[in-house]
Amino acid sequence: MVTTAVQFLKGVGEKRAQDLAELGILTVEDLMSYYPFRYEDIQERDLQEIQDQEKVTIKGVVVSPPVLNRFGYKKSRLQFRMMQDHGVFNVSFFNQPYLKDKAIMGEELAVYGKWDAKRQALTGMKILGSQSQGDFAPIYHVNKKIKQRTLIELIRQAFTQFGEEIEENLPLSLREKYRLIDRKQAMFAMHFPENPEENHQAKRRVIFEEFFLFQLKVQGLKQKEKAEVNGIAIQYDVQRLKQFTQKLPFELTNAQKRVTNEICSDLRSPRHMQRLLQGDVGSGKTVVAAIALYATVTAGFQGALMVPTEILAQQHMESLNQLFDPLEIRTALLTGSTKAKERRVILEQLANGEIDIIVGTHALIQEGVNFAYLGLVITDEQHRFGVNQRRVLREKGLHPDVLFMTATPIPRTLAITAYGEMDVSIIDELPAGRVPIETRWIRPPQLDSVLEWSFRELQQGHQMYVICPLIEESESLDVKNAVEIYERLQAYFAPDYQVDLLHGKMKNQEKETIMETFKNNDTQILVSTTVIEVGVNVPNATVMLIMDADRFGLAQLHQLRGRVGRGAQASYCILVADPKNEMGVERMKIMTETNNGFLLSEKDLELRGPGEVFGFRQSGLPQFMAGDIVADATILEVARQEAQEIWKKQNWQVLPDYAPLADYLEKQAAENQFFD
Repeated sequence: MVTTAVQFLKGVGEKRAQDLAELGILTVEDLMSYYPFRYEDIQERDLQEIQDQEKVTIKGVVVSPPVLNRFGYKKSRLQFRMMQDHGVFNVSFFNQPYLKDKAIMGEELAVYGKWDAKRQALTGMKILGSQSQGDFAPIYHVNKKIKQRTLIELIRQAFTQFGEEIEENLPLSLREKYRLIDRKQAMFAMHFPENPEENHQAKRRVIFEEFFLFQLKVQGLKQKEKAEVNGIAIQYDVQRLKQFTQKLPFELTNAQKRVTNEICSDLRSPRHMQRLLQGDVGSGKTVVAAIALYATVTAGFQGALMVPTEILAQQHMESLNQLFDPLEIRTALLTGSTKAKERRVILEQLANGEIDIIVGTHALIQEGVNFAYLGLVITDEQHRFGVNQRRVLREKGLHPDVLFMTATPIPRTLAITAYGEMDVSIIDELPAGRVPIETRWIRPPQLDSVLEWSFRELQQGHQMYVICPLIEESESLDVKNAVEIYERLQAYFAPDYQVDLLHGKMKNQEKETIMETFKNNDTQILVSTTVIEVGVNVPNATVMLIMDADRFGLAQLHQLRGRVGRGAQASYCILVADPKNEMGVERMKIMTETNNGFLLSEKDLELRGPGEVFGFRQSGLPQFMAGDIVADATILEVARQEAQEIWKKQNWQVLPDYAPLADYLEKQAAENQFFD
């Protein structure tokens, strides 16, 4: 279709093309498929039916002259009153003094903003002008250089100039089966719908297409993996493996046994293993990883365990050494701070097969790291590793089996999307003897009594984490500065207990030192922004105090809570929060009611959506222009099934109805946009 560079559009010069490129718009097709993230419904809303904190457009008549108050540098508040029917309400705009001229006494105005039902007031975000189409206006993500109106004009221009070039890409059979409108009509109606119904039909079509093409790639990868017998058949020693698991200092849970069997049967198969192992915080994934590594070594292969940080690498190394007999299994640790001399020895031993299992960070995928016979690669906290890093590691051996582990519970809907080409194993029960962490939610005024209580915890020889959301004062968010809290706690607990501060701006070496000091109980209280690594293990820490807890997602809060409760003592997670709306209150309540990470991540997904839960970039989730994998989960599932059906057909690529799909996959492969 229209792969013409956006510069060939009337009205787009070099400068504007650069500004559009910042939005990810390089071609005419990019522009046409740069869909609105929402639509403003400017139909008149009755004041009585608007929910508290709802973002709405209200039409009314201005009934008081606008008053502008200035305070501080570039800060101002514009206020006036409006009337709808006989209801009068206040409108305020912050830091938009230039809107004063638009609020004219006696004239009708449409204001978009957030409604406060208690105060019967609207905090305005914008006054709507002529850009809206009827009662329905598209709203786009823009930047300072490209305004909404400019973008809308350019999109119109694109359809005028190149609209005829839009080609259909879905088979007729699918379009008829799901009553989908054609592609050209759908793309146009995403931007300029005549009415809500037309927009609904356009969305159905565009979302299905997006999900379907994505699933077609994913299912293709799965087929390719299954068809190629290029993996390694790791014929491990069943007898030795049984003895090893029997000698473990604890009984495996049923869930651990189940996933171990799934992994072991993958190891024995000549097919390439691509498995995602999910387990909640503290569910015992490390032991499962140890069993898989041990099995690999008994078959004469090497194993590699790769983690995102040095602290985690050291921790895994310690855990493995407790489980393995050093005379039987030779392990080594390789990180960025391994001394040059030691590094040379390790590299030599790796290459000649003297080392059985290597644990490390990204250092494992650098130049010069070669294996004698790599059989299994395990990456922990998988979504922090980029696609390229995973590929480099795989290419170092003879297509080793790959096991991805994550303690971030990913709801099923997301798992089949992000990791659709993998098989998923889930450890869904905790080992016996774990004392559940008690979670309490308090309001800020109760903080002093909590500090008094935590003093008693520290007197018993325990330690505590205190988490704050941001390191610097942010004008937009009234967030307690970590430094401020640190100083307050230092004053409060001195001279009995040592307090330390950890934040994202610090150098890695500095962070490692602070964590080490805390681990050794040389400091008892660690104040930190959210840089405490997933998996960091300090069994002596029993209190997790989270400030402004409503600023974190449930999945994040659950990860932080999992830093305590790692020893035999009772542990506590205290959430300090004063949520401003119902959703915030709901989230705090859920945290106190359950310790189940999978349940929480499902809930978080419902409440906040996937982008918020994972931060799209780090999760490896694809970014969809129109589809939302939570709200549109049903369409996603249908798209997955349809893609599977197509791949079941023999040589479907040569059938005329599927020609556009075959072309699409060929282009994607050429551009190397297939996932690793």
